[in-house]
Amino acid sequence: MDTTESHEIRRAPIGAYAGVARGPFLILPFTLIASGAAAAAYGGRFDALRTAIALVGLVALHAAVNVLNETSDFRTGIDLRTKRTPFSGGSGTLPSGRLSPGAAAVFGWTCVAVGVAAGAWFLAVLGPRFLPFVIAGLFLVVGYTRFLARTGLGEIAAGLGLGTLPVAGAAFVQAGEIGPAALAASVPAFFMTFNLLLLNEFPDVEADVPGGRRNIVILLGRKGAAIVYVLAAVATPASVIGGVTSGLLPAPCLAAALPSALLARPLSWAFRRPAEPVPIPAMAANVIWNLATNTVMAAGLVAAILLGR
Repeated sequence: MDTTESHEIRRAPIGAYAGVARGPFLILPFTLIASGAAAAAYGGRFDALRTAIALVGLVALHAAVNVLNETSDFRTGIDLRTKRTPFSGGSGTLPSGRLSPGAAAVFGWTCVAVGVAAGAWFLAVLGPRFLPFVIAGLFLVVGYTRFLARTGLGEIAAGLGLGTLPVAGAAFVQAGEIGPAALAASVPAFFMTFNLLLLNEFPDVEADVPGGRRNIVILLGRKGAAIVYVLAAVATPASVIGGVTSGLLPAPCLAAALPSALLARPLSWAFRRPAEPVPIPAMAANVIWNLATNTVMAAGLVAAILLGR
């Protein structure tokens, strides 16, 4: 690292780092860890320290993906061609010059290191049983921008890395196993984060194609991708209801199907006019739906514990 870049890292405002990390989106890890930890508690195991370390690690890795993705998008020119919305098109931090790409890259890899440190701690505590989580997490973080987002696997990677694995992992670190409640709670988490990314990709298609991206919207077209969005949206409350009726989740978790009512706007757009730009309120509803469902899932599990069910 040269002295100019070192100086840039020291003088850059905190807001610039929060920008490339997409700070507002870092709420998602809190809801995922809450869901997984509550599922483990429902099974009789909960450790506050392990939960806190899992949260720190997941927030760091989520920030790392965002930062490394923004850095890559700036260097490939994607960020210079996007029409930004509050939910897509990047933060605009690097194009504005508030932070250099070099400083952003250092920040991103520092976040990776924090996530690795958390994983190493759990390896020391839990042993090699936790290794699959470490390997999968690192692959999804490091491989997302350079490989997964360019081969049509980006949405699946998002669903796994910021859906299934965090919920299952947050439960696993409590007791060294994934209980049935955590497994069931991880399924809707997958579909929601899959859709969170998918809907946000629609506004960026024209910038993504020359930048080398290959996502569902590009591969299937807007109408086909809208159908996929609808299927994943419907699968979310269906998986919640299925988890309860099969006995994997307690009855109070049925409430986690209720936030799907928030999808009225994005589903209306997907059914009626997918060729048109996604309305901002629909994109906002998509985000709130995700956060609310995970949160209500966690609350339902806690309620079941308190009610002794």
